[in-house]
Amino acid sequence: MASRLATVFASMKEFPYVRYRAPREQDGSPAATRSLIPFKLAEILWKCLEKYKSIPNYPQTETCDLLILDRSVDQIAPVIHEWTYDAMCHDLLNMDGNKYVVELPGKHGGPPVEKEVILDDNDPVWLELRHAHIADASERLHDKMTTFKSKNKAANINRDGELSTRELQKIVQALPQYNETVEKLTLHVEIAGTINECIRDMRLRDIGQLEQDIVFGDAAAKDVINLLRSLQDASTENKLRLLMIYAIVYPEKFEGNKATKLMQLAKLTPEDMKAINNMKYLGGSPQSKKSSSGFSLKFDGGQKTKHAARKDRTGEEEETWQLFRFYPMLEELLENLNKGQLPKDEYACMNEPAKDSKSQRSTNSTAPNGRRPAHSMRSRRTPAWARGHCSDDGYSSDSVLKNVVPDFRRMGQRIFVFIIGGATRSELRACHKLTAKLRREVILGSTSFDDPPQYISKLQLLSEKDILKTPPKPHNWS
Repeated sequence: MASRLATVFASMKEFPYVRYRAPREQDGSPAATRSLIPFKLAEILWKCLEKYKSIPNYPQTETCDLLILDRSVDQIAPVIHEWTYDAMCHDLLNMDGNKYVVELPGKHGGPPVEKEVILDDNDPVWLELRHAHIADASERLHDKMTTFKSKNKAANINRDGELSTRELQKIVQALPQYNETVEKLTLHVEIAGTINECIRDMRLRDIGQLEQDIVFGDAAAKDVINLLRSLQDASTENKLRLLMIYAIVYPEKFEGNKATKLMQLAKLTPEDMKAINNMKYLGGSPQSKKSSSGFSLKFDGGQKTKHAARKDRTGEEEETWQLFRFYPMLEELLENLNKGQLPKDEYACMNEPAKDSKSQRSTNSTAPNGRRPAHSMRSRRTPAWARGHCSDDGYSSDSVLKNVVPDFRRMGQRIFVFIIGGATRSELRACHKLTAKLRREVILGSTSFDDPPQYISKLQLLSEKDILKTPPKPHNWS
């Protein structure tokens, strides 16, 4: 894994400050063993990078930041419902990777037809809306369709009044593009409509509201019990995800026979509950106390005095959509890294920078001579997701990065993040958001990219023996 990561930096001609999550437990437990993995990866990677200094044109000083984490840094993000268009598609629809079979209305009143579509960066509508709240995406799709039809000549072909030969010629020329655009917008309208039906039928707004109330310390045991009683027909997965979040924030509610009572109330099986019990293998808090039975579910993030796993940022952010206040811990960590405020006892560095150099890594900083800080030696091409695209309503979709000029040569040094144990769509959204906010390209990599069902399945299969195995190879960078 380390050699592959080193190859990435060598090919990009980047020489990073290598930071990692420091080991937490020292008791020889499986959790303690796993907490060593970020350090071991950082150590081997650093040795590889030092050798690369002999390569011609490879940087001799640091050009970027790398932060190596493991999944225990945030066990809520993989299971909480994420409300972006992208996450909802992968969470609620039967997708095969980025492929989806959608049922579209038939032409001329005919029967519905099925069409396989690919949701990726080649689709400008997907590119623009994937990180938007599902409610926002639905509204914008409706506005796009209305705007396009009102401005396109081919859409107005049935209006009263005679048309000149020249006007007819323009309409005929516009018809192919008109049909293609309408089909593309119709596709996304249908997908968004299906998602909204799922949200309504599964009562996900009630579940999602309670999930976030638990995370921010606004819910108590009675709220969980009342919802479980009122949602007896909810899916096993949704009830399990709710209890997993509850276990992380309120670990004491799962000790002794309390877990059994919650399992019975939710109508879950012992096999289902393995996902909750196995979270302890991902690492616990060093301050956790053992219960009288010798077993404890003291997970990271659940030790706050107010039983809140996140600081409520309502009012600090521009987002106003309901159920959009959750943010992954990665977002807070990257903001602190950018400000040079990561706690050194929790996030160590293989090549600690000088105290006066940390400010030079932000975009707005200047070197002592008044010049911009140096960038990497590799020419920075704007990635596909940040380029301007012709949106289907006739306007540019540069709102992908909102106020950021899509030219990465104007940005500060890159930030790389590598998560051992799988990354989530909320973390991908956070990196996308912080690229704009910090004006530094944030690149996310991981051993895997898991949606909630896959993550839960992995947890249920996890055992103490797996902790001692070699970590999986890196999967992708986004």
